[in-house]
Amino acid sequence: MASKKTLKIREKREKRVRGRFNGTQERPRLSVFRSAKHIYAQAINDVQGSTLATASTLSKEIAKKIKGKRKEDVAKEVGKLIATHLKSLGVDKVVFDRGRFLYHGRVKALADAARENGLIF
Repeated sequence: MASKKTLKIREKREKRVRGRFNGTQERPRLSVFRSAKHIYAQAINDVQGSTLATASTLSKEIAKKIKGKRKEDVAKEVGKLIATHLKSLGVDKVVFDRGRFLYHGRVKALADAARENGLIF
């Protein structure tokens, strides 16, 4: 488990990153969370306080595609899935929220895959 000092630093970074923007209906906030095993993405309308679309490694739509793949490749599949969900809702512009995570590795792979599938941010 992380020390209190480490948790405080992470919390401070998350507030700093999330304090810069809010999601709207036209341009929702694409929030990314990653754990050791999984990665999650959701599009959030902060004005109404609602989630528009979600995608994760636990989604049944991509469960069969990700068997035996590297974590970075799995993140790309989640990025494709969230992009297709948002495109079906008529949303093509989002604000990317990486939270407390660096824009590197799996977070970057998810963002690049979402961009390749038509999202603008």
